[in-house]
This record gives sequence, C-alpha cells and structure tokens, in this order.
Amino acid sequence: SSPVVVGDRVLIGSYDGTLYCFQARDGKTVWRFKTENYVHGTPSVVNGVAYFAGCDEIFHGIRISDGAEVTKIPAGGNTASSAVNAGQSFYFGNFNNEVVSLNLRTRRQAWRYMHPQRQFPFYSSAALIDGKIIIGGRDKMVHCLNALTGKAFWTFATRARVESSPAIAGGKVYVGSNDGRFYVLDLAKGTKLWE
Repeated sequence: SSPVVVGDRVLIGSYDGTLYCFQARDGKTVWRFKTENYVHGTPSVVNGVAYFAGCDEIFHGIRISDGAEVTKIPAGGNTASSAVNAGQSFYFGNFNNEVVSLNLRTRRQAWRYMHPQRQFPFYSSAALIDGKIIIGGRDKMVHCLNALTGKAFWTFATRARVESSPAIAGGKVYVGSNDGRFYVLDLAKGTKLWE
C-alpha cells in the first residue's frame, strides 16, 4: 500500500494484514486495524474514514480518529487494487474477475462487471472521470465502464496483462502494459492515439 497523509497522521496497509496509523512527526503507532489477509490497496479517505477493500474479501471503513471499523461490506473477492470514490460510491477490481461498485448508503454492491468472454483478475486501480471508470485487466485489456450501470463503453486490447493504473488528462487515457508499451487512448472512443 502507498502511504496516505491525513493531517498529522500517516495511514499505510501491510502484508501482515494490518492497516497502520502512525503519527507523522515521529512515527509512533496511533492504532492498528487487523484484517484476515493482506492490505495491498491504498486507502481512500472520505470524511475522516479510511476505506479499502482487502485481500480478506471485505470492504472496510476505518475511522481515522480512533481506528474503529464503521463500515464492513462484502467486496466480492480478494482485492489488491485501491478503491476510487465518487460521492456514496466506491469502485475497484478484484481477483474474482470483476469490477465492483459499492454504495455506502445501502451498504451493498450497486453492480458488478465481468467481461463476457475473458474472465481474468483485475489488479490495476481504477481511474474515474465524467461518469466513466477506466481500469486495466489481466485479460490484456483496458476497460471503460459506465459508473452508474457497470456496462462497458469500450475495451482496448494490448499484447499482455495491464496491471498499471491508468491516468487521465485532456481527454486521454495513459496506461502501461506488461507488453513493454505505454499507450495513449482516446477517452471517448477507446481508440489508440499512439504507443
């Protein structure tokens, strides 16, 4: 997990199955929250709560002030990616070959996406812009999904697994593939602009 700084605290997940909270000034442990498996994804912080889907197949919400769990929702599978947030919704891929949308208000999955022909895990963390979720898959593809419905707008095939997390700027998607290439795609159409 990458560290997240919130005020005078630093949050980081660990392969010992723990989300740690340290004091930023001296590194002293403020609290630790133990899960049943790796905490690989970087927490998303919203309104004083750190949210992450873990390798224990649970989506956790941990209050930063005291380390108490305030949200616990089934994540649908082992999750190594970081969740991206928009309002009451979180989006992330899992090792059960799905991209999942969770709703905090209902505490349920809003939708699940699985490619109809190619079922492979999602290791990449998603990007979100203008109602679109863009995520790389171990199916060698970049997927662009409707954030409200989970339906695919487009997919783009590379020559190897896409484990890197896409970045979006100026109407373009920037993403690397394990084929050794760096791709720039048109966000609206999913067509390759250059590699």
